[in-house]
Amino acid sequence: MACPFYAGSMITERRYFVGRREELNFITSRMTAAQPTSINFVSKDHIGKSSLLYHFCQTYEERVRRAGKNPQNYVVVYLSLQQADCREEASFYQAVAKGLLQRPVVQANPALVTPLNGGSLDRQGFSDAIKAWQRAKVLPVLCLYKFEELLENKQEFDNYFYDNLRSLINDNGLMLIISSRQTLERYSQQHQLTSDFFNVFNVRVLAGLTDGEAMDLVRLPDNNNPALSEERRKLALQWGERNPYLLQLAGRCLWDAQEQNRPDSWAKEQFDLARRDVPQSFSWRKLLYWLFWPSMKLGQLARFTSSNVNDFKDRVTGSLIIIAVILVIVKVLPYKDLVKLVKDIVGIGD
Repeated sequence: MACPFYAGSMITERRYFVGRREELNFITSRMTAAQPTSINFVSKDHIGKSSLLYHFCQTYEERVRRAGKNPQNYVVVYLSLQQADCREEASFYQAVAKGLLQRPVVQANPALVTPLNGGSLDRQGFSDAIKAWQRAKVLPVLCLYKFEELLENKQEFDNYFYDNLRSLINDNGLMLIISSRQTLERYSQQHQLTSDFFNVFNVRVLAGLTDGEAMDLVRLPDNNNPALSEERRKLALQWGERNPYLLQLAGRCLWDAQEQNRPDSWAKEQFDLARRDVPQSFSWRKLLYWLFWPSMKLGQLARFTSSNVNDFKDRVTGSLIIIAVILVIVKVLPYKDLVKLVKDIVGIGD
């Protein structure tokens, strides 16, 4: 059996893509609505943004059909702006046109081919092509990975470029599904871009897999014939922390150990070595523990140095209030969530 786990690369084989059911349904619902809504998926690296977008591109026809819509009315393409030659505005349009023209449904429809084959596409030519598609009642949906590549070249991709895209989106002629590390609105502030384009997206944070999806992943290639033993599947779940990349990496290391008759400790060494560049999963509980630890120690000290119990309470309460105020001011955590976590950690009743 070949190793079914892929770590560090986009998953292109449909049978090895696991999970993200909620996100895929979310995209489908926004795409098939009476007024399509563009989406901005936001997450740190190594969480599966490219695999999600690519998989939707592979499977959108059946998803649209299940939603009761005609797949012929949609054309979805995936474009990595990191790989495509998109250093100039015209080359961006050409890359989009090339991706659309590669789809069989487009090749079979001259009304869709002709507008994109008019030679060198400029801003006006691209807009005219999208409007021609709209008259043909076909919605082009662009899954754009590494959108930061465009933002780094503000001289070429200026406010007028983004305003034109917004106009096409507002007219329901175009839909974008964009992945990025930060929200597009945040990027517009950083790069001093004032176009309203950055405010039209439905923002969706891409987090870890659900417990059930993580379980399905470590059972690859399928639930009835998993590549890993039950004991090693448990280890993969423990190491992977519901992060798609880490689960794939853990599965691969454990599969290598299994095939080479090596101990689990060897697999863990390989896993720890390979995951060094992956950010640790964030935990509010850990953050608050380290923030509140000095306060708890002060409280313990007060018990021995003060005969006044109220003094002890005041010390702890005062420290916690200071920390809480700081966290709320810097908007690290919503106040209601902070209160709930503080009560959970320090055992304060309502």
